[in-house]
This record gives sequence, structure tokens and C-alpha cells, in this order.
Amino acid sequence: MIRQAVRPSPLFLLILAITAVGCFLSTVDNEVVMTIGIVVTVLGGWTASLCLHEFGHALFAYRGGDRSVVFKGYLTLDPRRYTDPVLSLLLPLLFLAIGGIPLPGGAVWINRHALRNKGAESAVSLAGPLANLGIGILLALAVTITQPAPGLAAGLSYLASLQVMAFVLNILPIPGLDGYGAIEPYLPYRYQEMGAKARQWAPLILFAVLIGIPPVNEAFHSLSGGLFGLVGGDPFAALVGQYLFMFWR
Repeated sequence: MIRQAVRPSPLFLLILAITAVGCFLSTVDNEVVMTIGIVVTVLGGWTASLCLHEFGHALFAYRGGDRSVVFKGYLTLDPRRYTDPVLSLLLPLLFLAIGGIPLPGGAVWINRHALRNKGAESAVSLAGPLANLGIGILLALAVTITQPAPGLAAGLSYLASLQVMAFVLNILPIPGLDGYGAIEPYLPYRYQEMGAKARQWAPLILFAVLIGIPPVNEAFHSLSGGLFGLVGGDPFAALVGQYLFMFWR
């Protein structure tokens, strides 16, 4: 049944096609066209990664015992299935374009009572961030191995660095983020209650701190950058990609 349920939606395939067009444009020997290509590559690739992040949650939920994810369409990679399109897709894309912060995107509603055990609950939470990390590693290796045109290398490297940043951000043990979801099943009930109350506002405080307190922002980027280098990323190409992606600055 799982193979029948996992059918990429036409919209997801369209997003991949648009990203591919962006990759092609980023190889053109024209600064304006190349910049447009990088912007399209990063925005399209980031949108696709949001879908894959949520798909990871849903796939492990299915394997853990929650069959409702099939009927909710979570295994189709259709971005419309992952809660509100504005809050789940447009807002993260806006924050990405303005500040380069990879906000968590959509969410899948998992029936945790249907999951077999605490290990399954933790696996569901970890699957999303690990999907980002996996995408980041694949993109970084693709640039290293294939040595593409400078514009494409810059765009893919910046996209890869964003995936690593998303992993680091999401893995933090803060209510509302996946890192907390991984440890929540093992916490005493009273702490779970406190976490549930903080789930709505804790991530917002974190993002405000990241944006408003330079030392914290620098520490976050230093940690993310160090991990990006460890997985084979090209920091210079990523920096060029960020500069061209935010061409209006």
C-alpha cells in the first residue's frame, strides 16, 4: 500500500521542473540571466525541500503505525497538503528571501496515539531534519564531484548550506521544533505539558533572538557553516550564491 500511496503530485513535479529551469539559467554567461537562474534555483529547491521535509515525517509516521497520513495526502509531496499555504510556504520563502533564515515550513498532523512506541515518535520528528541534512549533503557532493558552471555551483552550494542550516535549526531541543519532538516522548508528563504550552511562541522567540542578537546569530551561522564544511560543502561558492540570491542588498 505504501508504494501506491507515494505518488509525487503534479504540483511537486512542476516545482522540480521550475528548479531545473533555474539551474539551466544559472549556467548562462550573462550576469542578469545567471542571477535570475540562481534565485529560481534557490526558491524552487527550497520549496521542494519543504515538501520532502514533511514527507519524511509522514513516511516514518506511516511506518510507525499511523495509516491516516495516506488519506490526508501527506505522501504525495503536494505542498497544498501541508497546512496553510501562506504560513507553511509563502512565509518561509519570504523570510528566506529577506533574511536568509531557513524557517521551518509546513506541518503534518500525526496521530501519535497510533504510533507503536516512543522510538517511532522520535523517528517521526527526526525524519524531517535528517531529510534536510541529506539533501544538503547530496547537493554539496554534486557540486564537488561534477564541478558545474560557476553560477550553478553558487546556487546549488547556497541551497545546500540552507539545508544544513535548516537541520541545525530544526534539531534544537526547543518546543515547536523537531529536536524537541524527538525527546518529548521521554520527558516527564509535567514537562510535556510545559512544552505544549510553549510550542506556539518558543520558535518565534528563537527567530527574534537569531535576528536581533548578533552574537547568537554569529554562533548559529558558525555552527551551520562548520557542519556545511564537514559534509563537503564549498563555503566560498555558497557565499557567492547568497550574495547573488540577495542581489538587491
